[in-house]
Amino acid sequence: MIWSAVIGIAIIVVVLWEAFETVVLPRRVARRFRLTVLYYRTTWFVWRSFSRWIGKRPRRESFLSFYGPLSLLMLFVLWALAIIAGFGFIYHSAALAGGIDSRLPPLFYMSGTTMFTLGLGDVVPHTPMERVLAVAESGLGFGFLALVLSYLPVIYQAFSRREVSIVLLDARAGSPPTAAELLRRHVGADGARALEQLLHEWERAAADILESHISYPVLCYFRSQHNNESWLGALVAILDTCAILLADRTGPLARQARLTFAICRHTVVDLAQVFYAVPERTGERLPNADFERLRALLAPTEFQLRDAAEPVAKMAKLREMYEPYVQGLARGLAIDVPPWILPREAADNWKTSAWGRITSSSRAATGQDVIPDTHAD
Repeated sequence: MIWSAVIGIAIIVVVLWEAFETVVLPRRVARRFRLTVLYYRTTWFVWRSFSRWIGKRPRRESFLSFYGPLSLLMLFVLWALAIIAGFGFIYHSAALAGGIDSRLPPLFYMSGTTMFTLGLGDVVPHTPMERVLAVAESGLGFGFLALVLSYLPVIYQAFSRREVSIVLLDARAGSPPTAAELLRRHVGADGARALEQLLHEWERAAADILESHISYPVLCYFRSQHNNESWLGALVAILDTCAILLADRTGPLARQARLTFAICRHTVVDLAQVFYAVPERTGERLPNADFERLRALLAPTEFQLRDAAEPVAKMAKLREMYEPYVQGLARGLAIDVPPWILPREAADNWKTSAWGRITSSSRAATGQDVIPDTHAD
C-alpha cells in the first residue's frame, strides 16, 4: 500500500521539479543528470540518425527543423502522462487503505479525467483521501495548462528576435554569411561606420541569444527560415569578422570588434557547456589557399591583412579561442559552419525566389529594374 504512494509522490515531485527547472528557472542548471536532458539526448540522437538517410540537403534540413517544436510538445505530453501516472499510484494506495476497488487501470483513467478536468463521473473518488487528491490534481491540471500556454509565446518571441538579427545579415554578409562578404560590402568611410554599428547591434543580439538559449536550450534546436542560415553560422561570421579586425587594426572599430568578439565568444562557449559539446578540431576552416584568397580580396580595402608574422599569429590565437567550441556545437546540433570565404559566388536569399533569381540577365530578359548590388552600406 505505502509503496504505491511513495512511487506516485516520487514521480510527481520529479516531474514538477523538471518542469520548474526547464520552464520557470531563468538560468542554466548545472546538475548533469536530468530527465529532460536524457529525453533530449535520446530523441535528438534518434532524429539526427534518421536525417542521415535523407540524401538531399534541403529535405534533410526540413526534417531537422521539425525536431525543435515537436520535441517541445512531446515533452509536455510526457510530463502530463507522468503526472497522471503518479496520481494514479497515489489513488491506488488510498483505495487499498479504504478497502475498495484498487485496480490500476480505472484509477489511471480517473486520474486522467481529473487532470484534464473532464468530470465525466463514471469513475469517482470514494474515500476522503481520494477526494482531496482529486481536488489537488484538478488544480495542478489548471496550473500545468497555464504554464504551457505562457511558455510557448516566450519561446517563439525569443526565436523571432533571433531570426530578425540573422535575416538582416543577408544583404550585409551574404547567404550564408561570411566574414569576407561582410567586410567586402562595408568598404569606405560610410561602410566602416555602418560596420561599427552592425557590430554594436550584434553585441546586443549575441547577449540576447546567450540569455534566452541558456534559459531555454530547446531554442538551439529551432532551425532558421532558410537552409543556408543559422544562429550559429551568424555568430561564426561575426566572430570571424572581429578576428580579422582585431588582428591588425586600431581605433573605434577595433574597440567595438573587441566588445562584440567577447560576447559572441562567451555565447558559443557557454552553449557548448550547456550541451556538453566537447571542443574539437574537425578540419581547417581557413586553409592556406582560402587565406590567400581572403588577403587578396581585402587587399584593396582598409581591412587588408598585412603579410607579417604578428597579425597572422594574433589572428590564429583569436581563432583558437572560439573555433573548437563552434565545431563541437555544430557537430552536436547538426549545423553547417560557414567558411571564411565562399568557394564560389552565391546569390543572396533576398535575390532568389521559387520563380527564379534576380540577375543582370534576368533583368535584360524581363525589362525590369533591380536593386544594384552595392558593396557599401
